[in-house]
Amino acid sequence: MYNPPAFREERPDILYGLIREARLALLVSNGAGGVPDVTHLPLTLVEEQGVLLGHVARANPHAAALREAGRALAIFRGAEAYVSPNWYPSKAEHHRVVPTWNYEAVHAEGPVEVIEDPARLHAIVALLTERQEAAQPRPWSVEDAPASFVAGQLKGILGLSLRIERLTGKRKLSQNRAEPDRSGARAGLAASVDPRDRAMAEVMQRAADRG
Repeated sequence: MYNPPAFREERPDILYGLIREARLALLVSNGAGGVPDVTHLPLTLVEEQGVLLGHVARANPHAAALREAGRALAIFRGAEAYVSPNWYPSKAEHHRVVPTWNYEAVHAEGPVEVIEDPARLHAIVALLTERQEAAQPRPWSVEDAPASFVAGQLKGILGLSLRIERLTGKRKLSQNRAEPDRSGARAGLAASVDPRDRAMAEVMQRAADRG
């Protein structure tokens, strides 16, 4: 990932926070013919172990490719939004401004293990479910389904464990602009009818407050 110093994010709490908040990840590994293998899937972070856990369908050929590749890259995206040059006060001064796109991204790279053991698979699925169901008024649990049914479902999946060896973060939040332009961009995004734009405005404001 191209990552100029102005946009580089290395604070672990922020990087882990972005991973936890991401709803869906991209898991990428070297594939045949020079084209990467890619799977869209939720991954959950076990911070104390430094691993990402998830699962794929047993029929997904990416599982066999992961075994062969041995390593993978998990990509997590945070807020993102188009930034109009009309929001920059400097536009009125000299017009030497162009559009851009602000975004947050985290790349986690490391060795990946494909898991078939039923007990480990059950633990992975239970953890993923517990975290995703936490916000529900009556959280569903794997234990709510018959054990024989769950065992049958587990036969159709393979677990994944990616040990994070390298964590790369990028937060492009208009840091390369002067403060008046950054404020203008925040205001323009905050006034948008698109909730994704307003989410980026909030991220930019929090970053400005934190420094």
